[in-house]
Amino acid sequence: MSSVGNKEKISRVALCGCVAALMFGVGCNEKTPVDTRAEEQTVRDLDVQWAKTAATRDVDATVAYYSDDATVSPPNEALATTKAAIRAGWAELLTPGNDISWQPSKVEVASSGDMAYSMGSYTLTMKDAQGNPVTDHGKYTEIWKKQADGKWKTVADMWNSDLPVVAPASAASAKGK
Repeated sequence: MSSVGNKEKISRVALCGCVAALMFGVGCNEKTPVDTRAEEQTVRDLDVQWAKTAATRDVDATVAYYSDDATVSPPNEALATTKAAIRAGWAELLTPGNDISWQPSKVEVASSGDMAYSMGSYTLTMKDAQGNPVTDHGKYTEIWKKQADGKWKTVADMWNSDLPVVAPASAASAKGK
């Protein structure tokens, strides 16, 4: 065999060795998918327990499900970005005569195991200005994050109604003119 033939053979073997090493290196860097089913069940259970807590009208216990840096996006209101603002919003919702409940329909946990989201439906009954009960129903999305102590807390919470928007009284009366 000529020296050129040997060099080609050595080059091919070296190239194959480099490709194999590269593939092995890439394979070693891939993370094994984490089984998130237990975390998913934990978040689902927490969400169900949170709804039960809110049903007792215990504002402090209800707000305890949020992280210290949580943001709440209530419908037709400004963002609540402090625990005090979040507490004030819940205090308004959890008054006698009001009833709130929700149920998660979907929970997914990131493969990292430290972030999750929950989606579902809610029902809220409140008194109108005349004291008559008015029932709203809609959907919600919560983002959960595992805290440094291993506990799951909600870092973002948003909900909105499935009911059609009612025009303000001033707009409705202006149309009648």
